Amino acid sequence: DSQLDLSSESSLLREMRITDDETSMDKGEPPPGVKLAPTDQDIVPPELLVQYLCMTDGSNSATDTEIARHCAYSLPAVALTLGRQYWPCLKDTFDVLMNELPSFVMMWKVRRTVAFSMHQLAVILGPEITSRDLIPVFSRLISDLDEVRIGILQNLCEFLKVLRPEERKQFLPSLPKFLVSANDAESNFKNWRFRLILAEQLVLISDLFESQEVRDHLVPLALTLIKDKICEVRLAAVRV
Repeated sequence: DSQLDLSSESSLLREMRITDDETSMDKGEPPPGVKLAPTDQDIVPPELLVQYLCMTDGSNSATDTEIARHCAYSLPAVALTLGRQYWPCLKDTFDVLMNELPSFVMMWKVRRTVAFSMHQLAVILGPEITSRDLIPVFSRLISDLDEVRIGILQNLCEFLKVLRPEERKQFLPSLPKFLVSANDAESNFKNWRFRLILAEQLVLISDLFESQEVRDHLVPLALTLIKDKICEVRLAAVRV
């Protein structure tokens, strides 16, 4: 339910990058650690933004997983509307969505929604904020449940594109984690589509790294996938 049509997704990301370029020229990024209240911005009515932020209020008995999921699903759109200069208005809400709270049940569904939109947030917020606020969360999601990290894997290339070259390199040793199910060994055997997506992403991200990095990290993964029992996985892996 968190996945967009591929053509619509590509179009959306292109529009985000155009908006991102225009925004970066006109408005600077907020200093690290700055706190902003809804009343500090004039993009949307402060009362409306307050209502959105209250969707993750753990003290509200009406708050449940579905409300939190709607909040997470809307986060990229709200971030795009406000612009990166007002990301501090949303930072605390983002942190709440990515943490287990006693009042939230089945929080993995919320993390799954965020995982599918991490690449969109990265495009909207740019390299600086992504490095500071998104990379730590992205790193944790790589080791999350398969139902969550599939969102990370499916959009891996789009996220890595936003990062600086030295930041991309830190994720190379983590790629083999996608070969093993975070749930159980039986899930890993059955979930061949997970391995297929990994093979397809290896093809895409190979252009983002230097040849030596490809040989040291991507080629060994591809050689493993070439031996897969599923034909579609093998065919995708030979393209790396």
